Amino acid sequence: MTHQIIKVLIVDDHQLMIEGLRVLLEDEDCIKVVSGATSMTEALDFLKHYPVDIILMDINMPEASGIEITKNVKMLYPSVKIIALTMHEDISIISKMIKAGASGYILKRTNMQEVIDAIKTVHQNGRYLSSNVQNVIMDNLMSPIDLLDAAEEGKAVLSAREIEVLQLIAKEYNNEQIGEALYISERTVEAHRRNIFIKTKTKSIVGLIKYALNEGLVSLD
Repeated sequence: MTHQIIKVLIVDDHQLMIEGLRVLLEDEDCIKVVSGATSMTEALDFLKHYPVDIILMDINMPEASGIEITKNVKMLYPSVKIIALTMHEDISIISKMIKAGASGYILKRTNMQEVIDAIKTVHQNGRYLSSNVQNVIMDNLMSPIDLLDAAEEGKAVLSAREIEVLQLIAKEYNNEQIGEALYISERTVEAHRRNIFIKTKTKSIVGLIKYALNEGLVSLD
């Protein structure tokens, strides 16, 4: 019985990453890495001449971000499936990449089996989010009622987890202490802090605490 070969293009700005992934992926009978590309120009030029099933897409790229490349590829080649393979675990990046047309999102610090599982799942028209990415998404979820209330009142839309982080910032916890208290990584805490400052339009801890007090999110007790 012959397996259908999944043709994969790796788009990453590090040639070493491309070569390393190629060696590991081609241990799988059903996967063939047809090429690698280190820029949008290289990727689009390759796609003009050769058919590809899956693209593993980095987000930090020299000419244009992986998000922009994904938009371009999906516009020109709608049948090509794209999986983000990146270091970014910020909810805003994850959201933009999925909106751009990615069918999967996995982190570079994952194990090789998860990359293979993602490729096979997406090739079968499924979607794949690594467990780390699912956790980030869950941490940033709000209920539809919360979103509607915030929109009607013109308030910043903070998720339940962001409010928890904000309350600990008000107690003068540092990132490590917040991470320990909420059982999340320091990188995730930092992502939440960035999102909180952006959403509340504040630029300092003092401004943030003032905002939190005005909105009744923290008390002086």
